[in-house]
Amino acid sequence: MLKEILAKMNVEIGEREERLFDLYYGNLTSWNEKFNLTAVTERNEVDVKHFADSLSALDFFPKGARVVDVGSGAGFPAIPLKIVRDDLDITMLDALNKRVVFLKDTLAVLDLPGAAMHLRAEEAAYTSLRESFDVATARAVAKIKILAQYLLPLLKVGGRAILYKGGDVKDELKEAEGAIKLLGGVVTKAERRDFEGLSRTIVVIDKVFSTPSAYPRKKIK
Repeated sequence: MLKEILAKMNVEIGEREERLFDLYYGNLTSWNEKFNLTAVTERNEVDVKHFADSLSALDFFPKGARVVDVGSGAGFPAIPLKIVRDDLDITMLDALNKRVVFLKDTLAVLDLPGAAMHLRAEEAAYTSLRESFDVATARAVAKIKILAQYLLPLLKVGGRAILYKGGDVKDELKEAEGAIKLLGGVVTKAERRDFEGLSRTIVVIDKVFSTPSAYPRKKIK
């Protein structure tokens, strides 16, 4: 089913990728019995709501990009992106160590290069990770105003934030205008993607100047 869904989205996968998605699903459901990673566990639903959804923004990721996935959770979108695009260099950040242990185990089981770190985005911005990535992404984490503060400090000038959002984002974008500008960004796209009865809006924010050193604040609102 996944191969057919992705073909409709103009994403082609072969036997290797199918095998890796099978392994990923198996590891996800096995770990999910120990602690809650996802409420979605039926294979068909995982194919659509996690795997295909993670790949709905695939064409916005530049070739060879160094990517940070903030609030990676069970690995979405980073791990599906890495399965399909081996050229991407992925780093996953999550605030809960149990999830980071799962992410590291999944990378090992799938034999995929990548990193998973027990680190909050606002803390990461004050480490060597600051302004070191080509792409920063987040899926279903927070409002755009908050995401801008998480993601933009991690991006190089010339990099881009790719946000996976649901529904109409006009109000969120308006609310976030000031923060995005202050942090060095400009919104270049807000594009709706529809697949298998789901609707996703991909928001792209390009970083045009360096984020002031005072940001992000330690307490983001």
